[in-house]
Amino acid sequence: MDSIHLPERCGVMLLPNCTLFPHGGLPLYIFEPRYRKMLEESLEGDCFFAVARLLDNESDDLADCVAPVGTISLVRASRERDDGTSELLVHGVMRVKFTDWHYGRDYPFASIEPVTSVFVPEEQAEAAIKTMRGAVEDVVAPLSEEVQSGIFALLDRADEPTLMTDIICQQFIHEADLRQRLLEMASVGERISVICEYLSTVRLAVDD
Repeated sequence: MDSIHLPERCGVMLLPNCTLFPHGGLPLYIFEPRYRKMLEESLEGDCFFAVARLLDNESDDLADCVAPVGTISLVRASRERDDGTSELLVHGVMRVKFTDWHYGRDYPFASIEPVTSVFVPEEQAEAAIKTMRGAVEDVVAPLSEEVQSGIFALLDRADEPTLMTDIICQQFIHEADLRQRLLEMASVGERISVICEYLSTVRLAVDD
């Protein structure tokens, strides 16, 4: 990711109850004319646009109805249909803060600032990874070995706590408000505590 140059401004897709995490994948169906235009210009340029959660009915002042933090994404695959709509797969790259909204385009367009996440203290990183993996193992224990193997292969991609929190959030946390809260949470350590607490309630639900 260090080799990726993020734009200072980009188009933004506004989606209700949808939060994309870094390193997560999101399939999209682009049919609104404004987003078709956004995709066209994105593909002609750097292939980036951001995904943001729409908190309320869309209004003229987007700062009032859009979550302040979203995720800039990279278009990994795009297939245009005969009717001009498109099917996409985007890949989350980094959390971004929307610092200013610009209204001169057909689609939402914003200035963005990268939001970095660092786990401290570094010497506790391995223990943090083991804790989160253990919480996931408890949740998936009732599932088949084949399904568990696929899940563990996904977790094996994470060699540091920040990446593992994002993988778990993308795959295992489905409550829209909690997903957004975790996306905005600056402290990776706090994210881990919230994730483990949530997964413990999921395990209890399964056990019941």
